[in-house]
Amino acid sequence: MGLGSRKSIMCVWIGLASAGFHSSVPSAPALSPPVDFISSSRSARSTLKDVISQRKWTLTTIQVEASSLRMLLLPVILHLNWIIFTPIIFSDPPRSPFEPLLFISHPTPSPSGDPNDPRYRRGWLDFVFVAYYIIFFSFVRQVITIKLCRSIARRYGLRKESKLARFGEQGYAMIYFACFGAWGLRIMSQLPTWWYKTEYFWIDYPHWQMKPELKRYYLMQAAYWCQQLIVLAFKLEKPRNDYRELVAHHIVTLWLVGWSYGLHLTLIGNAVYMSMDIPDTFLALSKLLNYMGYDSVKTLMFIFFLSIWTYFRHYLNIVILWSVWKEFDLIPAAAKYFRPLDDIWMAWWMKWQIFTPILLLQFLNLFWYYLILRVFVRAVKEFTVEDVRSDEDDSSDDDDNGKED
Repeated sequence: MGLGSRKSIMCVWIGLASAGFHSSVPSAPALSPPVDFISSSRSARSTLKDVISQRKWTLTTIQVEASSLRMLLLPVILHLNWIIFTPIIFSDPPRSPFEPLLFISHPTPSPSGDPNDPRYRRGWLDFVFVAYYIIFFSFVRQVITIKLCRSIARRYGLRKESKLARFGEQGYAMIYFACFGAWGLRIMSQLPTWWYKTEYFWIDYPHWQMKPELKRYYLMQAAYWCQQLIVLAFKLEKPRNDYRELVAHHIVTLWLVGWSYGLHLTLIGNAVYMSMDIPDTFLALSKLLNYMGYDSVKTLMFIFFLSIWTYFRHYLNIVILWSVWKEFDLIPAAAKYFRPLDDIWMAWWMKWQIFTPILLLQFLNLFWYYLILRVFVRAVKEFTVEDVRSDEDDSSDDDDNGKED
C-alpha cells in the first residue's frame, strides 16, 4: 500500500469517527474567539459579549454532562486513532500529542534501575493532565448527583428540590472521599511514611522521583479541588451558612497542593490528604443517613464520625504540624538552600511557608469542630442529629416538607 493511500485511509477513518461522534453526542456551545485586545476596531460591548460567552461555555462544560462527556471522549478517540494508524504511516511513530491529557508524563529512570519499577518527575505537561481531569470530575459529579443519587433519594421519600440537591452533593462527596481515602491509604502503605512516620517527610529530601501511582493520585486530587473551587466560585451549589469558610478551605487546600507538589513534598502531602479524606467520608455518610431517616443508625454513625474526625483532623494534623516545626532540620544540609535553578527549595524560611497553610487548615477544622460538637450536644439532649451547616431553607423545613409518603 502506497504512502498516499495510507494517508487517505487514515483521513477517512478519522472523518468517519468524528462524524459518528458528533451524531451520537449533543454538541456543546462553541468557544468564542479570543478577545483581541490590540485591535481598536472592536467595541467594548463586543468584548464583554465574548467574555460572557466564554463564561457560559465554561459553566456548560461543568454543568451539562453531555458537554463534558463530549470533551472527555474527543481526546480518547483521537489518541486511539493515533496509536492505530501512525505505525502504518511511520516506521518510528511519534508519541501521541493526546497522551498527556490521559496519562501522567515525565518518566525518569528508577534509582534501582529496574524497568518494572518506574519513577516520574513533575513537569509542565502535568497542567494538561489536571485540566483534562477537571472536566472528568465535572462529568462524574453530574452523573452521581443527578442520575444516581436523586433516584435513591426519591426512593426514601425526598421530594423537595433543595433536599434532592443536598443528597446528591453528599452522595458525591462520600463516594469521592471513600475512593481517594482508600487510595491514599494504599499509597502510604508503599511509602516509608507509613503510618505517619513523620521523620521520612524530610529524610533524603528532595524527593524528586515519585512512584507513578503517587503522581497520578496527587494530580487527580489537584483536579478535584480545582473543580470544587469552580463549583463554589460560580455558586453551582446553593451556598451554605459556612460558604466563606468553604471558599477559604478550598483556597488553602490548593495552596498546599501546589506548593507541596512543586517543592517535592508529596510525602507530607499524602499524609495531609489522608487526614482530610477519611473523616470526610464518614461526615458525608452521616448526613446521608440523616436525609434517609435512619434515626438510630445515624446517631451511632455520628458518634463514630466524631471520633474519626477528632483523630484524623486534629490529632494527626497536629502531628504533622509538630513534624514541620521540630523535624524540618532532618533535611540534608546540601538541600537547605533556595536554588530554583537546581530544583532545591528548602531554605530555612520555607519552614514557615509549609507550616502556615497547615495551621490555617487546622483553624478551619476547629471552626467546623465547634459546629460538630454543637450537633453532638444537641444529639445528647434531644436525641436528634441535624446538619448545622445547612442553608436557611433546609434548616427551616420540617420533615413533612422534605418528604412525601
